[in-house]
Amino acid sequence: MSNVLVTGATGFVGKRLVPVLVEQGHHVKAMTRHPETYDAPGEPVFGDVHDPGTLAEALTDVDVAVYLVHSLGDDDFERKDAEAARGFGLAAAAAGIKQIVYLGGLGKDGEDLSAHLRSRREVEELLGSSGIPVTVLRAAIVVGAGGISWEMTRQLVKNLPAMVVPKWAATRTQPIAVDDVTRYLAGVIGNDQAVGRVFEVGGADQLSYLEMLQQASEVMTGRKVPIIKVPVLTPQLSSYWISFITSVDVTTGRNLIDSMGTEVIQTEFAIRDVVPGEPLTYVEAVERALAEG
Repeated sequence: MSNVLVTGATGFVGKRLVPVLVEQGHHVKAMTRHPETYDAPGEPVFGDVHDPGTLAEALTDVDVAVYLVHSLGDDDFERKDAEAARGFGLAAAAAGIKQIVYLGGLGKDGEDLSAHLRSRREVEELLGSSGIPVTVLRAAIVVGAGGISWEMTRQLVKNLPAMVVPKWAATRTQPIAVDDVTRYLAGVIGNDQAVGRVFEVGGADQLSYLEMLQQASEVMTGRKVPIIKVPVLTPQLSSYWISFITSVDVTTGRNLIDSMGTEVIQTEFAIRDVVPGEPLTYVEAVERALAEG
């Protein structure tokens, strides 16, 4: 078993990963900016990736660091995420970390990636720039209660009798249940087969955003939500519309929508050899998200 530091331990993925790792027998440090209020499994430790001077103590006596931090809700997220990743990589190298595990974004290198996906690629590189082997899991939309993409989908279906969608709604993606993401993350930690490798991870289904909305609607309401397609609806206008209908803020909505014009589907499946098991379907992921609330 390993000594593991989980950054973003109170976030959407982190709060699910920490209990799994503790149950597996790892000693887990749960890094948060507010350890005094942390009441979940693991040892709470203070740390802020945007303040590298706070990281040395958190990284002491750690074998594997899991990096689950991003600034998607910030207009300057590319610069902030790059600086945080560079600083974390340096601090991890100084502490003698053996492996960094990072949850990145799916999408083929060389394609016209959105700012969001370009930033995820840059973070991959910067985390490893100090020489520590990085294990990267590249995922598309992660489905689970509390996740931004899922909350946007759930609230759109719940609040609208019909939906106006732009052409990007026909773009294919490969949503993955947060339970599968957690399973894959736990499976690569301290795993010699995974050190220094990049894996694509996805759920069982490749779907357009339109199909995702329709399947979610069928699970939630028993019917498909009526869809009206329009030829032009810019990401900026879409983000204002989404922030009006849902609780997702304009900046986060725009950064997510910017990525929706790029097809992000899994094209290699090596992760299933390293961490065996069949992923959930989108409908199963939706059902679990609804059951969790």
